[in-house]
Amino acid sequence: MNSQSLFYIIIAIIIIDFIVEKLIDRLNAKHFNDPIPADLHDVYDENDYKKSQAYKATKYRFGLLTSTFSIVLTLGFLIFDGFEFVDNIARNFSENPIVVALIFFGIIMLGSDIVSTPFAYYNTFVIETRFGFNKTTKVIFWMDKVKGLLMMAVVGGGILALIIWFYGISGSHFWLYAWGIVTAFTVFLNLFYARLIVPVFNKQTPLAAGSLREKISDYAQSVGFHIDKIFVIDGSKRSTKANAYFSGFGSEKRITLYDTLVNDLAEEEIVAVLAHEVGHYKKHHVIFNLVASILLTGLTLYILSLFISNPLLSQAIGVEIPSFHVGLVAFGLLYAPISEITGFVMNHFSRKFEYQADAYAKKTYAASPLISSLKKLSKNSLSNLTPHPAYVWAHYSHPTLLQRIQQLKKTF
Repeated sequence: MNSQSLFYIIIAIIIIDFIVEKLIDRLNAKHFNDPIPADLHDVYDENDYKKSQAYKATKYRFGLLTSTFSIVLTLGFLIFDGFEFVDNIARNFSENPIVVALIFFGIIMLGSDIVSTPFAYYNTFVIETRFGFNKTTKVIFWMDKVKGLLMMAVVGGGILALIIWFYGISGSHFWLYAWGIVTAFTVFLNLFYARLIVPVFNKQTPLAAGSLREKISDYAQSVGFHIDKIFVIDGSKRSTKANAYFSGFGSEKRITLYDTLVNDLAEEEIVAVLAHEVGHYKKHHVIFNLVASILLTGLTLYILSLFISNPLLSQAIGVEIPSFHVGLVAFGLLYAPISEITGFVMNHFSRKFEYQADAYAKKTYAASPLISSLKKLSKNSLSNLTPHPAYVWAHYSHPTLLQRIQQLKKTF
């Protein structure tokens, strides 16, 4: 196989993936106006359902615009040797492979962010504002951008530099060192994400003493779950949408509640949501996801090691001088179908785990407050109550609201 054939394969992968995604999106859009299922009749009144339909249609059209723009830009970058242009710029500054790679990816990531920012701005300050979700100020929006870029430069750049250094000293065995680095970082992030990363963007405060904390403590004690780290995060400074999540393990495990969740739900409903999160921990879903992520990373890096030294990778995307960083880009484009498949598999397990966590909450607490909380959260986010099964299979990490409620009601 020559570089031109590989180039056409990359183009075909990008175009086929785009077409399949748009077909699934279209199938889903055709269900926007379906009648509300009987089990969900109390989620929306007539006006709220019309608002939900309008929100879904607006997001669909906007997604079609942004994804079309993205694929046109990507194809243009490939066809007109954009990677060669950026690589030449990077090589003008240094001959060191690590420095060249950091400049190369820095230009790519910064350029991508500049191009995508107008769309993100419009989504936040026009669409989300129109439907009553946005609470973000322009200062917060731009500060988030700056913080995100700095974090990516420091953390992402540091990991990339280490991987390229190991590649330089160990050749094809670099993947073992890279796997070790990524594994250590993944475990570290799982342990300390809430302690180190979240405070960069949000303020966290311990849940105040009172009836809610007492109910949570009583429930945790009843299931033998020791948790003294319960925090409330100021999610309302960005959006009216609510959430809760469990993070960490061992002595670092904690539960985080969005202040919007605390304000929108009754105390029994909040405890039911937390019972669901405790279910994830008790059923070892956190560990499964961590181990699965580490193993998939190892597999990907091993496959990368088989091809990264082949100059065809760099030449396939129009770069004359073969290098690790350009080969990494080409490999990422070629690996996309496998990545999609593993994503489908992980989504399948995720949906299965959601059912298990719901069942745990039902068994150890109650189904009714969990059902009512799920309905409130869906209403408050104007979520789609009638998604197409193909869209659910491809994109949903959670079962649909209808599926979860029907499962929770089975033994009523």
